[in-house]
Amino acid sequence: MDPAPTPPGSFAALMYAGFNRRIGVTLLLGFSSGLPLALSGSTLQTWLATLHLDITTIAAFSLAGLPYSLKFLWAPFLDRYLPPFLGRRRGWILITQLLLAFSLVLMAITDPTSALPRMAELAALLAFLSASQDIVYDAYRTEILPPRERGLGAAMTVGGYRLGMIVSGALVLVLSGRIGWRDSYLMMALLMLVAMLPTLLGPEPPQATPPRSLKEAVTDPLAELSQRPAAAGLLLLVVLYKFGNWFSGPLTSVFLVAGVHFSPADVGVVNKGLGIIATIVGVFVGGALMTRLGLFRSLLVFGVLQAASTLTFMVLAMVGHNYGLMVLAVGVENLAWGMATAALVAYLMGLCDPRYTAFQFALLSALDSLSRVFLGPPAGYVTDHFGWTATFLLSALLAIPGLLVLLALRRRIEALDVRRA
Repeated sequence: MDPAPTPPGSFAALMYAGFNRRIGVTLLLGFSSGLPLALSGSTLQTWLATLHLDITTIAAFSLAGLPYSLKFLWAPFLDRYLPPFLGRRRGWILITQLLLAFSLVLMAITDPTSALPRMAELAALLAFLSASQDIVYDAYRTEILPPRERGLGAAMTVGGYRLGMIVSGALVLVLSGRIGWRDSYLMMALLMLVAMLPTLLGPEPPQATPPRSLKEAVTDPLAELSQRPAAAGLLLLVVLYKFGNWFSGPLTSVFLVAGVHFSPADVGVVNKGLGIIATIVGVFVGGALMTRLGLFRSLLVFGVLQAASTLTFMVLAMVGHNYGLMVLAVGVENLAWGMATAALVAYLMGLCDPRYTAFQFALLSALDSLSRVFLGPPAGYVTDHFGWTATFLLSALLAIPGLLVLLALRRRIEALDVRRA
């Protein structure tokens, strides 16, 4: 008989995860999913900042993350076509992991000062492969976990994903000062190869008949979404909910290094280390509070907190180099971000039709990341012409449109309330 389900985050749940193959694989593949993100984003931008490139060029590298916003375009291909080994899910995961490791090696041996366009291309390739891994992993996780384990599986995914981000963010920034950027990226390539083990040893999901055509894999999920009442507003909220946070968030590490002159090691320990730990705490706190607040009020309260937390960085920009204030700003901002993320993920899950979860979740999460990708260059322009204080103030103000859309959709969102599922 299966053990009784245990609440995510409890000691019993962690012990249970250690003896459950499905949950263990979920945790380890969550790590594999989170590892490449910073290496094509904030960590790479920090590398460029240490080379004293101008802020506009560094901000433009946020466009390398465009594949995360467009991953829904090739998600149907990964559903429709089967690799010749390890099945439809594990086969594609293994292929993307191999290519991710190879891409990291190429980035490690590329000198940004003499081959900046090539580095930009490699960063975009890394993001494309990482987004592809995410698509298949989301589907694989959904298929191998029975309903009673999905709550714990989601918690383990977040934990693994954030651990991957800590390693590719905090650890790489700290190591860069000791062994250099080249060897740090080579180490990440080695870790990606190690991450292939859970893919090879993971359980095979139940057999499912793949879509008979690409048309079937695309048109049916899109038609279902478009026929929802207030469909345009519901999708607009996905784009706008983190609009303000995405304006300044990707430049936080650059601000701490180039704006208030902290060392890369300080930024690695605080912004990437403490910050991600605060995010994990925020995710679980947000999830716990949602059981009392419900979906709509959680989105509203956490969205307001997320916008207000950006102002702590504005204060740091005004005060200047102050270690205690940096710790406070990073902790508060990431805690609020984690809480808002928990609410947003619940909202995206509520929007998905169970028949089309893989494609629809890829589409909705891509809409969320649109702001993160396209707001990078405007944020760089504002910073270059008006300074960091203006950037963080504008970031807080840009959260208001999403909150207004949220208020207008109150009845529709209450109908999605996870408590009624």
